Amino acid sequence: MMASMAGRYAAALFEIAKDDKQLPQVESDVKSFQAMLDASPDLRRLVRSPVISAEDQAKALTAILGKAGVSALTANFLKLIARNRRLFAVGDMLKNFRALLARERGEVSANVASAHPLGDEQMNALKDALKAQVGKDVQIHTRVDPNLLGGLVVKVGSRMIDSSLRTKLNNLKVAMKGIG
Repeated sequence: MMASMAGRYAAALFEIAKDDKQLPQVESDVKSFQAMLDASPDLRRLVRSPVISAEDQAKALTAILGKAGVSALTANFLKLIARNRRLFAVGDMLKNFRALLARERGEVSANVASAHPLGDEQMNALKDALKAQVGKDVQIHTRVDPNLLGGLVVKVGSRMIDSSLRTKLNNLKVAMKGIG
């Protein structure tokens, strides 16, 4: 992770936040900015577009971050990466920051794709099952993928557990073709 540009920026943010004892605040800011990125195609366009000048990106970010109530440390970090023309990699930086935070806490990160949003009871059951498998606390990042039809796809590190209905139906289709 540290060899990549995004990893170096994430490590710098992590170290500064840790030294200033602002990790919980920066974690909250990172989550809220990631949620804004996920929810807004316009923000994603602003972040990824090479056509928009660094100055315009920084101005737009200043307005957005001010309204979102993002802390000064996180806002300065995001404006710095805009000024350095690295805003296109902010998604990877945020992901790497969360990974560093999880490592600091002794947690493991799991990405879960489901056909429908998971309820609190399902999330708790999934957390417990993953904790029993991995032996550590598990931080779960969810996303909804309606193409799965049902079930889950869970990725923990390099391991992937695919119990989606789509995969089961595809396996059945392949098995039935082999019989005839």
